[in-house]
Amino acid sequence: MVTMPDVDEIIDRLHVVALPMRVRFRGITVREVALIEGPAGWGEFGAFPEYEPPEAAHWLASAIEAAYRPAPLTRRDRIPINATVPAVDATRVPDVLSRFRGARTAKVKVAEPGQTLADDVARVNAVRAAVPIVRVDANGGWSLDDAVAAAAALTADGPLEYLEQPCATVAELAELRRRVDVPVAADESIRKADDPLRVVRENAADVAVLKVAPLGGVDALLRIAAQIDIPIVVSSALDSAVGIGRGLLAAAALPRLDHACGLGTGGLFVDDVAAPLRVEDGYLPVAPVVPEPARLETLAAAPQRRQWWIERIAACLAILR
Repeated sequence: MVTMPDVDEIIDRLHVVALPMRVRFRGITVREVALIEGPAGWGEFGAFPEYEPPEAAHWLASAIEAAYRPAPLTRRDRIPINATVPAVDATRVPDVLSRFRGARTAKVKVAEPGQTLADDVARVNAVRAAVPIVRVDANGGWSLDDAVAAAAALTADGPLEYLEQPCATVAELAELRRRVDVPVAADESIRKADDPLRVVRENAADVAVLKVAPLGGVDALLRIAAQIDIPIVVSSALDSAVGIGRGLLAAAALPRLDHACGLGTGGLFVDDVAAPLRVEDGYLPVAPVVPEPARLETLAAAPQRRQWWIERIAACLAILR
């Protein structure tokens, strides 16, 4: 079991930071996270502000695990990484891809509110011109019929590795798999579900996208992975360098890893709490991440935001207890 510290101990070890972003991603331009310096290392609590305590508590459990529990054994020392392309105009794609040196896979955000399918097609084709393997992520933004139409439009000029969370429900994902030839990956249907294995039991996905923090930590991710008989992609939840380090650790501990992982999102930040790991030949190294004191000071969130995170941690800790 993970040691469960009390609130005062966490506060004594807490650093709340605000990381400016290069482009708007997931509707934000500044990413706030709370970092905990523990006896086993650094943990990251970065549940998005709209998540209520019952959901956010999983993210806190992940941070406590990282700070207080030894890391699992790993099977590889570097992880293949996909480039991550936000819902930018197609003309900005080359600049985004330049931050992912050697990446042979790219994940492209689609179904952005206020944009059209034509915008998605243009962005995907711009990526396809530079990167051989392309996957798209709709974050559940399409209806079933819209997803069928999008699959046709987005594969008119080339293949897709998969459609990530094209629709919101497991039933829709299962039906979509029957109606299109493009593989379907599940993300939210796993990490936001009371039963994360339902999507696999109901044959609703070809690939499982697993994220450390929303699932409650590396150990929880590995337990779920052991019960899944489809390929796994480990991805980030717009993590700081600390959270990315945990994602790399999880990917390194998996018995099998067949696809590039979505752990290269550090390139979306203008600055981070540690020097960003460099993508070389499309890979990131697996190594512990220790924030730099000067960066923690420079990136420190305003006092009222620190207090907001403290109150949130208290609420989530009460649930974990």
